[in-house]
Amino acid sequence: QVQLVESGGGLVQAGASLRLSCAASGGTFSNYAMGWFRQAPGKEREFVAGISYSGSSTIYADSVKGRFTISRDNIKNTVYLQMNSLKPEDTAVYYCAASLYRVGTIPTAFGSWGQGTQVTVSS
Repeated sequence: QVQLVESGGGLVQAGASLRLSCAASGGTFSNYAMGWFRQAPGKEREFVAGISYSGSSTIYADSVKGRFTISRDNIKNTVYLQMNSLKPEDTAVYYCAASLYRVGTIPTAFGSWGQGTQVTVSS
């Protein structure tokens, strides 16, 4: 099982940008599809973005399409989430996750999870 550690969260104003990173260790990173999920207080965890093991395929939730970009560096064993034009409704704990299946949106397909990083967007 790969271990994941997120970083890069923080408190920003609406319209700002943040870049989240997720460093992987303990496994062959390039074997895993990667995903970003988020969970706001009182809400279920929701899919944000996903990327295939090679980086050639990406998918996004409609709510972030055009504003967020997922990417990965298989040399650095890191996946990124560039978040632009942030909105207060983006406030949540953001988690990265790894899956040995094809890139997808279902949390149960991801076997490894990080501890999460808080993103707070003020209006």
